[in-house]
Amino acid sequence: MKLKKEIPLLLVVLIPFLYLAFIWNSLPETIPTHWNIKGEIDGWGKKSILIWVTFLLPVLTYIILTAIPFLDPKKKIESMGNKFYDLKFLLVLFMSALSIFIIYITKKQSMTNMNFLFAGLGILYILMGNYMKTIKANYFIGIRTPWTLENESVWKSTHILAGKLWFAGGFIVILSSLLTSKEFNGYFFLSITILLALIPVVYSYAAYKKIKA
Repeated sequence: MKLKKEIPLLLVVLIPFLYLAFIWNSLPETIPTHWNIKGEIDGWGKKSILIWVTFLLPVLTYIILTAIPFLDPKKKIESMGNKFYDLKFLLVLFMSALSIFIIYITKKQSMTNMNFLFAGLGILYILMGNYMKTIKANYFIGIRTPWTLENESVWKSTHILAGKLWFAGGFIVILSSLLTSKEFNGYFFLSITILLALIPVVYSYAAYKKIKA
């Protein structure tokens, strides 16, 4: 790990903390902590919980992704080189943006911009789909089923399929966020996400059985 390459990531991690510190005194002591799928507040708590949000999202994501190459017994992650760094940067950036979004809607006490969140998740899916085919077989990231981990070709074909699905799914989520209500988007997003997760798993099983037949 080169420290020079980590500096931009550390700055990205720091941004939500700076934003939270800037608005801290303007936040009420009791803030919304949960919204239902319709965007209605159904949970309240102390504002100190926002400190944990900024830690658990960008900071913990950064720590986990920094540790993974050292924990990977096959060193496949390390062999991805800049591709893994790009993926790491993308995920940390998204988690920092999500932290800022959560802090912002908490301050406003409103989820009127919920569709922006779905659009952001759609963009994330598109970018993740673009990276899927570059992920080497490993135990930490990617479609890790017993069948992909057992066979290199099954891993490769599953991630090619998953990449296409996530790429297309991201565009569908963005389109839905622009054209439909936030209530519909909540259920639609969950449905799309379940399909994006489930289809590659089923495919990996079928591909493995076909090879072993």
